[in-house]
Amino acid sequence: MTMPKPLRRVLLTLPVLWVVVTVVFLLIHLVPGDPIVQMLGEGATATDIDTLRHAYHLDLPLHTQYFEYLTGVLHANFGTSLRLHDTVLSLILQRYPYTLALTLSALILGLTLAIPAGILSALHRDRWQDRTAGVVSLVGLSFPNFALGPILILIFSIKFGWLPVSGAGTDTQTFLLHLILPAFTLGLGLAAILTRMVRTAMLEELSQDYIRTARAKGLTENQVVYRHALRNALIPILTVVGLQFGSLLAGAIVTETIFSWPGIGRLTLSAISNRDYALVQGCILAVGLTYVAVNLLTDVAYTIANPRMRT
Repeated sequence: MTMPKPLRRVLLTLPVLWVVVTVVFLLIHLVPGDPIVQMLGEGATATDIDTLRHAYHLDLPLHTQYFEYLTGVLHANFGTSLRLHDTVLSLILQRYPYTLALTLSALILGLTLAIPAGILSALHRDRWQDRTAGVVSLVGLSFPNFALGPILILIFSIKFGWLPVSGAGTDTQTFLLHLILPAFTLGLGLAAILTRMVRTAMLEELSQDYIRTARAKGLTENQVVYRHALRNALIPILTVVGLQFGSLLAGAIVTETIFSWPGIGRLTLSAISNRDYALVQGCILAVGLTYVAVNLLTDVAYTIANPRMRT
């Protein structure tokens, strides 16, 4: 009996997760500096340092620490923050929804702008609509997050006072207002990339024989473009979206810092500056696991967009 493809994908994800956990653990322990000395300060005695190092099991051999950490991860126990004196899981659960909301908002914004622009560009190839979309996407690619964010703050917060500068608000309305600028900062670059991808994929599909056959049968242009061409063009687009989601998570660290957004990105930077090994491991692991999960969902989305890929 042949195993269904989605189930095979899930099983193949398991060794990937193990590799992510292992790499995160090893990379953190290669970071120079002693977190115990950093936390206690230079005036700490050797006894104090040894006592605290023993309390956090940092005096154990590396392989013993690894197996303890791996066992803890399997039981959703990522340790305790050296600085904040709270469990890493609790701290991540407090910040993760903010990062997820920011990343998904940027993704939705990017798709909302890119799909219509890419389709319009493909349908009017080499005309002014196509050239305009190309110039706009090039401008979008030219502005990194750390440059676009301050520009948006200067225009929409300082000059006009329309939108808040930092934080996440205290209720739903203020949360959405605070989310606008970070989401645009993170999503415009993605929109520029996806616009070019949608244009290329649509041009390839519109040149296929089945499109000419559909038009010859008397289907409307909307049916040809959206029901047939766009659906088949979604496969490469979904691939790029899945890959770019990792870039969004990485870009969220910079964006969260610019806008003081209380997500995992700011938490990670704070943990790194404090040499908080357990918290850094937990934050990076959360981002890595999210990326793996998104790629798995992308594979599932393939089967929805193209039922022939289910077997």
